[in-house]
Amino acid sequence: MEPVTLITGGSSGIGAATARALLEQGHRVAVTGRDAERLADFAASAGAGEQLLTIAGDTSDADDVAATVSQVLDSWGRLDTVIANAGFSLPGALEDHDPDAMRDMVLTNVLGPALLVRETLPHLRASRGRIVVVGSVAGIRYTPGNLYSVTKWAVHALVENVRLLVGKDGVGVTLIAPGVVDTAFWDERGGAPDAALTPEQIANAIVFALNQPADVVVNQLVVRPIGQVN
Repeated sequence: MEPVTLITGGSSGIGAATARALLEQGHRVAVTGRDAERLADFAASAGAGEQLLTIAGDTSDADDVAATVSQVLDSWGRLDTVIANAGFSLPGALEDHDPDAMRDMVLTNVLGPALLVRETLPHLRASRGRIVVVGSVAGIRYTPGNLYSVTKWAVHALVENVRLLVGKDGVGVTLIAPGVVDTAFWDERGGAPDAALTPEQIANAIVFALNQPADVVVNQLVVRPIGQVN
């Protein structure tokens, strides 16, 4: 039976690259995003037909998350893999941030993955599925005045807490912590540094973790480009 995967933040960057890679492996893939137009553009470019489901919604909104999971189950009847990828960063340091934008980032980056796990755990226990959460090197290295880094430290803690919760149930939990990746993250920062990974390279790391035997789980992968020292 074709595995079913749900990816948040899947219309571009790492999420879109991962969706393409899993579609090529025969997964049925649902991707979410806030921008319906970008989702439609991705669907058109992917050309995956009924193997791809796009769902507009906000990962930090509990009702949207519940509706998304229900739509996936209504469409395909099961859920095997969940990839919590949605997130964003504010340019500058803490003292430069607008408080409302700070709140939005914390809710998206931290509450979003927690809501996704909460809503999908019953279905992943049933399928003995896998959870992948996209963290960051910023979650293992401190950065001066960087609230994004704070959110990723919290995400890494969430992953370990979830692993302790569901390991006995046969659910695999993986943290992927990328270094610099050339995505829209860098649009407001003058472009990515010369030492940068591609979204496809991080997608390959995610697929590697997912393709382990059923009784093996890669709990954490830190992936940096050669030349990134922090």
